[in-house]
Amino acid sequence: MSALEASIREDVEDLHRFFVDWFGGRLERSALETRFAAAIDPGCLYITPDCERMDQPTLVRMMAGAFGANPDFRIAIRDVRIQRDLGDTVLATYVERQAGAQRSASRNGRFTTVLMTKSTPHRWLHIHETWLPEAEQAMGDFDF
Repeated sequence: MSALEASIREDVEDLHRFFVDWFGGRLERSALETRFAAAIDPGCLYITPDCERMDQPTLVRMMAGAFGANPDFRIAIRDVRIQRDLGDTVLATYVERQAGAQRSASRNGRFTTVLMTKSTPHRWLHIHETWLPEAEQAMGDFDF
């Protein structure tokens, strides 16, 4: 694994640890700005698996209201890969499995494509999630 791929993997895993700890109410509220809003570029577009579109201010507002809302929420990240090195940015993909989710099926899986800066700290420029097919979700390991 290259140093860049390791760095991207760590960033993806760190942001998802933030989500778990944020929804669980286990962080200082200042982490919303220092760990989340700082990582998501102001021009970022997030497309949910249900094709909802959210910009960075909407994401920050949504996260602010979700603090402590789901202490049982868990996420596992798998198969982080750089698909394209585009100079100053990379196109990466990963599989995310969620357990204890409230907005969607309690156990669900999604395939995510993200455009990120290569500079450290990485900035998330675009995020697009797609539901994993039911058969693939059924085969997933949710014991995490």
